[in-house]
Amino acid sequence: MTISMYSASVPVFRNMLGNLSHFLDKAQAHADAKKFDPAVLVDYRLAPDMLPFRRQVQIACDASKNGLARLAGQEAPKFEDNESTLEELKERVRKTLAYLDSVPRAQVDGCEDKDITFPVGREGTRTMKGEAYLLNLALPNLFFHVTTAYAILRHCGVELGKSEYLMGAKA
Repeated sequence: MTISMYSASVPVFRNMLGNLSHFLDKAQAHADAKKFDPAVLVDYRLAPDMLPFRRQVQIACDASKNGLARLAGQEAPKFEDNESTLEELKERVRKTLAYLDSVPRAQVDGCEDKDITFPVGREGTRTMKGEAYLLNLALPNLFFHVTTAYAILRHCGVELGKSEYLMGAKA
């Protein structure tokens, strides 16, 4: 039995974004317990040339919504990238999950051999087949940014474990 493109994408996107939402809850609880401004976490980065936590969350959402939209042949919703609080980042995750829920399975299944063209850099594009795009770009990009968000929070003392990375609040 083969796995469908919908099954290989939407549940994975949903799971990782749900886990990311759980990270945001834990980050807020940590800031509340330690009595510090959670904006410290929102703007934190692991290295000077690295994007801050907020951008990790924004890009994880974008990887999911843009990835699915491209597979489904839709225009992805545009978000302004203006979140400055943990709650605003949670709302972005919620909006992304709502979009994922709106895409019918029939628009995604069968797109394995469909040409997916996406922007690369400031002015370039690249084209890949749907399955290669999902497995070699969209999902790894999502995992990279969720992992980096996790690492930033762990570095800042938020108590998160591997099981929460994998299963979120269900851990």
